Amino acid sequence: MTFVVDDKCIGCKHTTCVTVCPVDCFYEGPNMLVINPDECIDCGLCEPECPVDAIRSEDEADPYWIEKNAELCYTDGWEMIDEEKPPMEGYEEAAKMENKKDMLITHVQI
Repeated sequence: MTFVVDDKCIGCKHTTCVTVCPVDCFYEGPNMLVINPDECIDCGLCEPECPVDAIRSEDEADPYWIEKNAELCYTDGWEMIDEEKPPMEGYEEAAKMENKKDMLITHVQI
């Protein structure tokens, strides 16, 4: 079992979770983070760190987000992140929104 980031992260991108990860399995995209399931060791340290409750265990996660995490961590431009950064501008409003799947930006502008 692994942990999964869901759409609650979209538009927020709090990074407190990455600082506690012992294996650096978080990847950063344009407007959210994902967890690489091949690298996650299921320690659970990240889950309580997320202030918007966007991290779920795989057995509690929506299958869509299980697939998206596995896909996006290998997408060009999504880089491993292991240092805390400020959340995205407007994160307070984004945190109040629900069902943000359609707001996901998958391609990094180069």
